[in-house]
Amino acid sequence: MTALGGLRGERLTLARGEHQLFRDLSFDVSAGDVLSVEGPNGAGKTSLLRLIAGFLEQSAGSIALRSGSGETITDAEERAKFVGWLGHFDGIKPQLTPAENLKFFARYHRRGDMDSALDRMSLRRIRDLPAQYLSAGQKKRVAFARLMLVGRPLWLLDEPFSSLDAEGRALAAELITRHCGGGGIVVAATHEPLGVPCRHLQLGLA
Repeated sequence: MTALGGLRGERLTLARGEHQLFRDLSFDVSAGDVLSVEGPNGAGKTSLLRLIAGFLEQSAGSIALRSGSGETITDAEERAKFVGWLGHFDGIKPQLTPAENLKFFARYHRRGDMDSALDRMSLRRIRDLPAQYLSAGQKKRVAFARLMLVGRPLWLLDEPFSSLDAEGRALAAELITRHCGGGGIVVAATHEPLGVPCRHLQLGLA
């Protein structure tokens, strides 16, 4: 995993159409931090994640990654190379099994241990079942296993615990803790406690 020093947003303003989601929003997180982005529906939590990932462009302000060597990265395309994304869509091909889905990502990124990822998320029993037959919670576990294989240091998680049962939430929380313990950064948009030590960023309706 590529080392990061931190992530900073300064005086960010984002508008979608004629609606301004937030303005003058700032945050600063360091390697090993979890940032919990909280607020009501429509406050811009998902949009902030998309902004950090480079999918959207801010109306004002700046976003910068600090590499482990001290380099500052402000270009959105360059920033995206550090991002592991987990959103509302699981990114899983339904015709393929969990093992086949994860094997694709392991080969594409030329790293990771597929069997270890399956075991970590307790997926061994259903590894050869076509993903179209999995529950929403099982698909979310596969998505977390994919994050392990991608090997990106900045995880952007949109409602990471949705669809997961108590065991799945515990596994996801453990994975987040391990990722940050290895120097990664997690920014999670959530309506519920993450169950790990974290900083908080509260958004309100503009």
